[in-house]
Amino acid sequence: MREALIVWGGWSGHEPEQCAMIYKSWLEEDGFRVYVENTTEAFADPSIRDLSLIVPIFTMSKIEKEEVNNLTAAVESGVGLAGHHGGMGDAFRDAVDYQFMVGGQWVAHPGNIIDYRVDITRKDDPVMAGVNGFAYRSEQYYMHVDPSNEVLATTTFNGDHASWIDGVTMPVVWKRKHGAGRVFYSALGHVSSEFQVPEMATILRRGINWAAR
Repeated sequence: MREALIVWGGWSGHEPEQCAMIYKSWLEEDGFRVYVENTTEAFADPSIRDLSLIVPIFTMSKIEKEEVNNLTAAVESGVGLAGHHGGMGDAFRDAVDYQFMVGGQWVAHPGNIIDYRVDITRKDDPVMAGVNGFAYRSEQYYMHVDPSNEVLATTTFNGDHASWIDGVTMPVVWKRKHGAGRVFYSALGHVSSEFQVPEMATILRRGINWAAR
């Protein structure tokens, strides 16, 4: 049986525990044995290298050097890494090795909660199969991203809240490799209620399964 570890914590505004329980339900339904922890100390356990998947939900916060070293080594060895929004894309701001693995880092969400559009760029990818572009209401993430990411969906800023980024197209969903490990990320999901949006949930659930070895 494949095994997955969910580690939640950090800023409470992203509802990390509620999101962790949604992930847990999905993964158990998909045949995983799931472990849930709420401290970054879980990343330092050498046994994480035997897992199929790790899901971090830990906005901001700190991670110790031995924890990030063990986590990145596990992914390089083949363990999958997957997550969403600030729980993965704005975690551990001072840990550049972590950001290198994720493939991006949040830097702004102009206008805070706004209406915007998600456009599918890789309709041929199994993660995106049958999903069309859709309207979305949440934080529109402006990120610094790795050009090696395989981008599956994007959003375009209109400049209403920061005129100098008018027309900028930004990755929203991507996948990548880090060593032998598969990494999947979606910028959608500011709070747990957004998991009820069918397109968001479909993409994320497929993505975490893709990442898992």
